[in-house]
Amino acid sequence: MLAMVAALLLCAASGSDSRAGTFDAERFVLENGLEVVVVSDHRAPVVAHMVWYRVGGADEEPGKSGLAHFVEHLMFKGTETRGPGEMSTLLKKIGAQENAFTSHDYTGFHQVVAPDRLELAMSLEADRMVNLRLRPEDVEAERKVVLEERNSRVANSDAARFREQVDAATWLVYPYRLPLVGWEHDIRNLRPEDVMAFYRRWYGPDNAIVTLAGDITPVRARELAERHYGPLPRRGVAPRARVAEPEQIAPRRLAMTSSQVGQASWARRYQAPSFRVGPADAHALEVLSVILGGGTTSRLYRSLVIRQGKAVSAGSWYRGNALGPTTFGVHASPADGVSPEALEAAVDAEIDALLADGVTAGERDTAVRRLRRAALLARDNVIAPARMIGAALATGRTLRQVETWPERIAAVSLEDLKRVAALVFRAERSVTSSLLPAARE
Repeated sequence: MLAMVAALLLCAASGSDSRAGTFDAERFVLENGLEVVVVSDHRAPVVAHMVWYRVGGADEEPGKSGLAHFVEHLMFKGTETRGPGEMSTLLKKIGAQENAFTSHDYTGFHQVVAPDRLELAMSLEADRMVNLRLRPEDVEAERKVVLEERNSRVANSDAARFREQVDAATWLVYPYRLPLVGWEHDIRNLRPEDVMAFYRRWYGPDNAIVTLAGDITPVRARELAERHYGPLPRRGVAPRARVAEPEQIAPRRLAMTSSQVGQASWARRYQAPSFRVGPADAHALEVLSVILGGGTTSRLYRSLVIRQGKAVSAGSWYRGNALGPTTFGVHASPADGVSPEALEAAVDAEIDALLADGVTAGERDTAVRRLRRAALLARDNVIAPARMIGAALATGRTLRQVETWPERIAAVSLEDLKRVAALVFRAERSVTSSLLPAARE
């Protein structure tokens, strides 16, 4: 099923196109610039409706960290036609699920509704896309909520505070170094006019993507989108301007002890290309991450946990969806009596072996099968296609690239894997961190 040949279909003059592939998604663009993608799946009477804005924490001005997240919160505070919280009340009455999220590169809002309730959800999202109305008391009340969120999730957690320090050390200037929730002093200084200026600059149909998945046809989706989103005026959103990350020439190390920590942990991040920065490298890095640290059959786990007994856990990660550069990481937790230094040496030995000898054809084939199987399973979750497509499009990928992802993964060669390992595993572009339990008296 995944060895598909994409077919370009001729569609209406609005700029619509559709390609068969992993999700068999249909895409069209409204005259005001709103991009809509539809994944039809009629196995259950439910629809996921997601609105993605191409703006996130990395688009904030200096001194205004947390503003994108703050605006996300305030989007629930009412419009010119709806009172504070009214949207959530209406959705709750029809049994809809709703949520929102902010990343460094995008901000999203979504509902999961019955098909006959989709029109209400769409009308509510269209309303707050251009008609947000804020009272000063709403801003101050939500500021307290955001500060409490920072206190509960970050300030009261040594592990979370340490992650902020690691993020700041990972990037010299790129705004991924800033916390999404914001630094406390910045949150306290955000003004209502900052919020509205950010909203008017970034929120509008020509800077948004709507992804729909579930019991909905492309014809019905177009009808509803034209009715509710179509009349909205363009914002005239300017392209995002991101700084370039300078060359990193020295490895960085951070260590922290905490009485909150019961189990030591070790990790290393390497700067790596994202899908947008280097798509060919990104596909190979996804396969490499599975081979090196993707679960209990991976190299790191089998060597460090099973054979050597030096770790209680070990793995790796790679985050390819990013508008800028990204990271490839490895992590492990030492077994009793094993020092962080000994654990690090064991991890380095595995990386050195990979750099010297590459991987086997069997490892490559197994990793590719696992990744391709995951693409199939994603169709069984109503919101997964909408989330995966939205995140990809919001970070600069095309629908065509998403749909042909399985074939691109299958095309990764042994030479590609060895090449990207040499590209990424460079000490001068790394941050090594250790979070250790405080000594007991």
